[in-house]
Parts: sequence; structure tokens; C-alpha cells
Amino acid sequence: MKRAHYAGRDFHRAVNIEDLRRIARRRLPNFSFEYVEGGAEDELALRRNRDVFERIAWVPRTLASVGTPDLATEILGDSCHLPLVIAPTGFNGLLWPQGDLALAKAAADAGIPFTLSTVSNYPVGKLTAEVPGRTWFQLYPMKEARVIDRLVDRAAEAGCRTMVVTTDVPIFGAREWDQRNYRAPMQLSLASVLDVLAHPGWLRRVMIPNGAPRFENILEFLPPGSESALVGARYMGTQINSKLGWEDIERIRGRWPHKLVLKGVLCVEDAQRSVEVGADGIVLSNHGGRQLDSCVSGVELLPAVAAEVGNRITVLVDGGFRRGSDVLKAIALGAHGVMVGRPVLYGLAAGGEAGVAHALGLLRTEMERVMMLLGCRHLGELGRHLIRN
Repeated sequence: MKRAHYAGRDFHRAVNIEDLRRIARRRLPNFSFEYVEGGAEDELALRRNRDVFERIAWVPRTLASVGTPDLATEILGDSCHLPLVIAPTGFNGLLWPQGDLALAKAAADAGIPFTLSTVSNYPVGKLTAEVPGRTWFQLYPMKEARVIDRLVDRAAEAGCRTMVVTTDVPIFGAREWDQRNYRAPMQLSLASVLDVLAHPGWLRRVMIPNGAPRFENILEFLPPGSESALVGARYMGTQINSKLGWEDIERIRGRWPHKLVLKGVLCVEDAQRSVEVGADGIVLSNHGGRQLDSCVSGVELLPAVAAEVGNRITVLVDGGFRRGSDVLKAIALGAHGVMVGRPVLYGLAAGGEAGVAHALGLLRTEMERVMMLLGCRHLGELGRHLIRN
């Protein structure tokens, strides 16, 4: 009998993240799935994010009397049951109704932080009222200082205690496979419209009850007629700050009273500068392979960055994580935690909040199994002595 992945739509049958990905692919129209899945240009950085893990091998210890390993840790003052943070992602309302809320609830149940994006489809104040605790807020620094100030202040008023500033988008990357779904900016092609009609379940679940999702956290800044996320994205493209510099980070640092994380750092020099401007954490990230193609993976830079600043600043990493083993490899190389995006979005598209919980449960189970096979009782016992690459 030929090997084959599960070919149905029941996310409970998924035995790994790849199974959830395939279920999400079947449940979503192509334009929505491609937004999650695709990378920039030739997708070299996207593939590199995955390939790096294949070059890292474990050297396990045996007869270690492990028992049930402890996966708990602390990330930026948050006690976490797992070394994970749900990464900021936009347009989640195109995957599941109130997708951001579903992600936040699943994260809270799993005991990990959730990061709400500037271009999310759920208001930050409403979300923190419904899911109090570990919500972080991600900021795209706009051209106008008044917009930045209002977003920063609103996140503080909502009770967020960690701000993640995305630093690697002076211009949007060329996501060519995403672009092919449109006949004009944010106008679906005829083929894409027909593909949407071929997914009546998605229409009934996502679009018909609620209509097109909106950028709820920036509605007040959008021009009339740009309230929907699909149209508002065009406006966002004109507001990205192409001249963003360290002085802008210093200004945000002066206004934001809590933990500050810079996302998009990919060299030792920028990690050092992050410490100097008062950041509390960094995310080694190439934006999921969606910005600069032929770009290094954050995992590749991890050992050098951790050695240089890991005792002065929290070092997180993202990009290409699909297995619990991938997460533990990053911890062994010096990361304090890992941000995950696509794995939980596959779960969201496959089954809403319960699908996200299933994705996190798969990663937890895999991490526990690998820890036992490595001979490690807690995350503090991971290190480069267990790695060959």
C-alpha cells in the first residue's frame, strides 16, 4: 500500500503540522491559502527556513532517567507552559470568523503569549477584555507619528505589556504567487472568484455571516471607503515608513512604558544596537521568507547572536518551525523562545480555536517526546553539546 497523508477535513485526524496544512489547503480558497503560504519572489528564503533544520542533528544521551520533561519557561516576564509565542499575523479573519480571538483563546489555554498584529481584524481593547493576560501587540511603524502614538497608547490602555515593533518592512516584499490571484491590486481575478465559489463552506463560515474583515485597530486612520481589510491593505502600502531608522525606535521606546521587542533583526550588529536603544528583546526573523528573498534564516544567526547578547536581552526566533524538534533545536542553539505563525494558522483554518489548540498540542507532544529521547528533564538541559551541524 502506498504511503499517503490523510485526505479528509477532520483536523482531529491530523498527526502533525503538515497534515493540518493539507486540511487548511482543502478548506480555504486559493487566494486565502496563498496569503498564508507564500513567500517572496522565488521563495528561496522560505525554503531556506525549512532546510536549516535538516542540517542540524541531535546527539542524544541515554539512561538519563528523564520521566515527564518540564517544558515551562519564562519569556519577557511571562511564565509560559511552552517555549512558544504565537507570532503576529494579519488577515486572520479570512481564515476563520474572529480568527484573532480564536488564536488568543487557544494561546491562553496553552499558557503562552499571543501577539496581535496592527493589521489584525479584532480590536485590541476588546480582545484583552475577553482574553486577559498574555496579549502582546505588534506595531508597524507608520509614516505619521500621530498614528504610531495612538497605536502605542491604545495598546497600553488595553493592558498589553509587550510591544513587538516590526523593523523589516520599509517596503512590502514581492509575493508573486499571492499577486497572481488578483487582476488588479486587491481585486480578485476571475479564476480566483470561481475558486471562491467552489468553496461554499468557507463562504458560509467566513464571508456570509460577517462580510469582509476589517483592519479594526487602524479604522480611524483609513480614508472613507477603505474600511475592509482587502481595500485597506492598499492604503497600508502607502503608509509604510520607508525611512524607518533607529531614531524612530528610540522615540517609541520613550513612549512605550513596558517590554519592547524588535522583530526583524538578522545580524549581530543590529542585535547589539537593539540593546543600546533599550529593547528588552529581539526576534531573529526574515518575516517568514516574505520580504527579502535569498535571505538568511534567523536560526542560522542564532548561535552568534545568542553568544553576543543572549545574557543581556531576550532572544526569540521565527521562520520555518513545523516540528517540536525544530523548536528544541532553537532552544539548544541559544534562543529563549520561538515565535510560530503558519503552524497555528493551519490549525485555525482547519478548525478554528480547537484547530489551533490541536496544532499547539501536536507541538507539545513532539517536544515532550524529543526531550525524553534526548535525555533532558527540562529546557535548561538543552545546549549545543546535543547538536551536530
